[in-house]
Amino acid sequence: MNPGQLFRDERAQLAETLQQLGASGLSPGRSGNASIRVDGGLLISATGLAAADCRPDSLVFIADDGSIPDGQLRPSSEWHLHYGVYRSRPDAGAIVHCHSRYATALACKRLAIPAYHYMVAVAGGDDIRCADYATFGTLALSDATEAAMFERRACLLANHGQVALGETPQRALQLAQDVEELAAGYYHCLAIGGPVLLSAEEMAEVSEQFKGYGQQHRQQE
Repeated sequence: MNPGQLFRDERAQLAETLQQLGASGLSPGRSGNASIRVDGGLLISATGLAAADCRPDSLVFIADDGSIPDGQLRPSSEWHLHYGVYRSRPDAGAIVHCHSRYATALACKRLAIPAYHYMVAVAGGDDIRCADYATFGTLALSDATEAAMFERRACLLANHGQVALGETPQRALQLAQDVEELAAGYYHCLAIGGPVLLSAEEMAEVSEQFKGYGQQHRQQE
């Protein structure tokens, strides 16, 4: 069967998220890409195609062994990054990579986002690291991203942009939006002399609170 005819539900989810990514302004022009884990591999956006123009049949299937079946568009130049994160992170169901303005500005200074605000914990720890620089589309960038994402759900990429993962494409996109908002806040704090940082103990309390954050529990009768 043609790869384009497989994974209809996952294709629909990812295409919708890519269109939202394009509309959000997080990834201007033809920058940015996203993927979703599927049975036997992953689906990823095609290279050179603006996120807003993505359709389910334009997504590219890459197998678990890294092979790319014929009869498809060319995958994003960053497919190695996505492939590497999925291999190292079984909890990742989807990945969004974008060049959002403030995250990219901090990344170009090679700055991590420290615990200046409790919402930094949404990325899985008490900071959002900045991965070491490597040329886009390379295995070296994939390795650097994997290292920065250790025990984290998002990171900045030096002189490049940001990466966020989630259980679904929608959740990965939401985290990318959160990271951009945090990057903007930190950027503005630096402009007025820098923030007062939360302590490790304070961030540990936040992480504990986050275990039930945003979840609606049915009240027991």
